[in-house]
Amino acid sequence: MKHMRIHPRLLGYLGRALSLELSAVQQYMTQAALAEAWGLPEAARRFREETVEEMRHAERIIQRMLTLGVAPNASQLRPAGVARNLADLLRQDAALEAEITALYQDAAIFCERIGDAGNGAFFEGLLREELEHAQQIDTWLASLTVPHQTDRAYF
Repeated sequence: MKHMRIHPRLLGYLGRALSLELSAVQQYMTQAALAEAWGLPEAARRFREETVEEMRHAERIIQRMLTLGVAPNASQLRPAGVARNLADLLRQDAALEAEITALYQDAAIFCERIGDAGNGAFFEGLLREELEHAQQIDTWLASLTVPHQTDRAYF
């Protein structure tokens, strides 16, 4: 591990990023179980894939922190969102992804301001992936045109 002076604000971005990514893991894992219980195996499969993607992001953040000589610390996980139907789950996911992308955009801008190209590129890479993911969620939500998929309450 390298031991260098790291801007405290950069550490804050990394810590919040880890918290949000692990919160997303928890949320998608919960949603996969809900979708399975509702008899929506394709949705459950997609949520499981999202879980794995977010776990990979969390792992990358942990690796980045370790490379910087910092012990990984997710300070607060958000409660997993539950809802009465698939469309509402996807709306919650869109909100979480918007928060994650805003954080990565802020972090990348901050890194640019302080001349930290390496960490800036790290956040920009995560930002690109999360923007793509947010677009996939929006597309999935828009595709739910069958009334029983969007309106039916499952519990």
